[in-house]
Amino acid sequence: MALACCWAGAAAAQALVNEPIRALPMKAVGDPARIALGARLFQDPRFSRDGTHSCATCHQLRRGGADGKALSTGPDGKPARFNTPTVYNSSFNYRQTWTGRHSGVEQLLEHVITTPKGFADGWQLMGARLSRDESLAAQFKDAYGDVMRPVYVRDALDQYLRSLVTPSRFDRYLRGEAGAITAEEERGYLRFKSYGCAACHQGINVGGNLFQKLGVMREMPGLETSGADLGRYLVTGRNVDRNVFRVPDLRNVALTAPYFHDGSVGTLDQAVELMFKYQLGRTAPQQDKELIVRFLHTLSGEKLVPAVPPAPGVQP
Repeated sequence: MALACCWAGAAAAQALVNEPIRALPMKAVGDPARIALGARLFQDPRFSRDGTHSCATCHQLRRGGADGKALSTGPDGKPARFNTPTVYNSSFNYRQTWTGRHSGVEQLLEHVITTPKGFADGWQLMGARLSRDESLAAQFKDAYGDVMRPVYVRDALDQYLRSLVTPSRFDRYLRGEAGAITAEEERGYLRFKSYGCAACHQGINVGGNLFQKLGVMREMPGLETSGADLGRYLVTGRNVDRNVFRVPDLRNVALTAPYFHDGSVGTLDQAVELMFKYQLGRTAPQQDKELIVRFLHTLSGEKLVPAVPPAPGVQP
């Protein structure tokens, strides 16, 4: 279903121009009833086969939209193949997931919800569970004027995910607000650009809009020849895509440790260090790397948990 959603946010008169990073809209505007319904579905454990996991189990809004684990554990008790990415601002990504397997949020939802490994075995099973909930059925009727259908479930979740927009202090800086970030944080942004970090981490989501090999300038040790380290090769089967991943977006990055596709890097400082070595192929004074980390902290949203009430008894 096409999403009727527009993005609000007026540009300030003194906004910075020609920057590699674009400001997020100050507010995402969609249908309130459908967003509220999507928020409820996002937290509903009935999507999983055994009723133990919801979307919010791994995508915890108060933890930056992730869960703080190297690899999340699904309802089957097995670890996920890849580190859980944040859901915040995910609709701005060029492709979804580390391998870019899915082109959009709705396609990803179709896959995740109906994957036997973790969630329901199909829309029929999931729909049978949800349709017995009279209050939920009434909410679908209010939002769509119809009974619950798979297309409405996907659309409500899609609208909710598109509402998870997290403007930050850095966005206010881009809009020209004096004092939105400190002088040190601004120097960190200048270093971020001058060292070439912005070659991959740019655009509205500070990444998420291209593919890149992990270890592009220097072979990264420890990458295996099978499994998750193969990256996009798992999708395309092309040798050129070995160890290639969708570049992660950096918004809220200070809140979403551990890092990398396998969750093997525990701190932001360590991640920056490794990026200098293997992605940029260069060194930098420790002070400059610390300044870059300071800048990255400015990308944390100033309001992470949307003002949508959770479902009864559910802690987002």
